[in-house]
Amino acid sequence: MFRDDGIVLRTQKLGEADRIITILTRGHGRVRAVARGVRRTKSKFGARLEPFSHVDVQFFARGSELVGRGLPLCTQSETIAPYGGGIVADYARYTAGTAMLETAERFTDHEGEPAVQQYLLLVGGLRTLARGEHAPHLILDAFLLRSLAVNGYAPSFQDCAKCGMPGPNRFFSVAAGGVICGDCRVPGSVVPSAQAIELLSALLSGDWATADACEARHVREGSGLVSAYLHWHLERGLRSLRYVEK
Repeated sequence: MFRDDGIVLRTQKLGEADRIITILTRGHGRVRAVARGVRRTKSKFGARLEPFSHVDVQFFARGSELVGRGLPLCTQSETIAPYGGGIVADYARYTAGTAMLETAERFTDHEGEPAVQQYLLLVGGLRTLARGEHAPHLILDAFLLRSLAVNGYAPSFQDCAKCGMPGPNRFFSVAAGGVICGDCRVPGSVVPSAQAIELLSALLSGDWATADACEARHVREGSGLVSAYLHWHLERGLRSLRYVEK
């Protein structure tokens, strides 16, 4: 028996009444488990295991590990916070939240390995999104930048990413790791506006006063840089990003 709390990332149909539930847990990382009978109309258990739900889950696995030859069973679930209620009713929040779930799953590609920082980041991001504290696309971009940072891909928005020359620096290169100076400029570099770079730096550091006050055109420009940077490090883009309203 294993017990942990986690966020439901995805569900898949299995047979006539079962589902495979993918959960990012605090202590065991990403876990896939079978939840039996949850697709039956009378099942109260199934309503707790929907994407965006923060749940306390009990697993049963044969052997001593959650990850083995067969999938463990999800035998019990209690709701900690139903973030889905505040997300699915709004299209902008829903699409941003779906991209956050996909990002968390992509950054935790090894099942059973703890990813506490990514887990805490996802919980905080979904809580903020469900409460509507900021624009959904800003919350998403902040989550993407911080996910990159906790996985070792933090972009530089001030000092040159190659030589360390103090900023501000004009050029931005996805391959180089952020802003770069004129001497380190590489082919494919772009020259974003100073306001877009300031926005991304604010989102990464949690300066929401600056982020909320940014003009829409600079927000769109910043989102494009975040998307390109994420695509570079994941080696392929997120399917859900194409549906996010900017």
